[in-house]
Amino acid sequence: MRSSHNPALVRSPAFNGRGGPETIDPLEQAYLSPTATARQTGRMTVDSVVERTAILLGTAVLTGAATWALGLGGLAFPAGLVGLVLALVIIFKQVTNPGVILAYAAIEGVFLGGISQYFNAAYPGIVVQAVVGTAGVTGVMLALYRSGRIRVTPQFTKMVVGATLGFFVLIMVNFVAGFFTDGGLGLREGPLGIAVGLFAIGLASLNLVLDFDLVENSARQGVPERFGWFAAFGIMITLVWLYIEILRLLAILRGSD
Repeated sequence: MRSSHNPALVRSPAFNGRGGPETIDPLEQAYLSPTATARQTGRMTVDSVVERTAILLGTAVLTGAATWALGLGGLAFPAGLVGLVLALVIIFKQVTNPGVILAYAAIEGVFLGGISQYFNAAYPGIVVQAVVGTAGVTGVMLALYRSGRIRVTPQFTKMVVGATLGFFVLIMVNFVAGFFTDGGLGLREGPLGIAVGLFAIGLASLNLVLDFDLVENSARQGVPERFGWFAAFGIMITLVWLYIEILRLLAILRGSD
């Protein structure tokens, strides 16, 4: 099985190629109905991951909308911290319990609702643009992957993983520098901010392709059905990253008008 790139999945033996169920025997696979569901086979399917990803995103949208409507934007920061801690617990404990993962989605929704309200107050209409942009980029990358125009090879995976790790190290350095200098290294403002934003969006998009490939290969290998929630959690992390990067880039562009 292909090794995982996603920090939400890399520690799980079901996704990193160092454990999980045995490979499905070709003869057994031939007898499985092509329309069999994950619950019927006891194995994760691509459809089950799509359904669970939709449930997680729907949960985040509901709590985010409630946060916005009730004017609770001040909860964004504490929700972000709680969400980070819970995400780390899910990742390192390899939690597949749907209740815990749904709780993460709900808390993440509060965080996203709060920051979205903040950005929209500064730049009216920017949230709708970011949502449409996120959906558009996701659709394009899925189409490119499904058509074979983007092929996930070991070299491609290494390039994306290396660039992602390097990017997050740079962002952390910029964050720490912000405590000593206004704006840190200036990676989120002006022409440099636009360039960094475009790079980050491209990087998040390529990580989505790796997520698609990982789910497809894991389903083919017969990963247990319960890991469908874990896979959906990993995809949601990438989608949230993509949305935030698009939101940041739009804010920089709107601010430079």
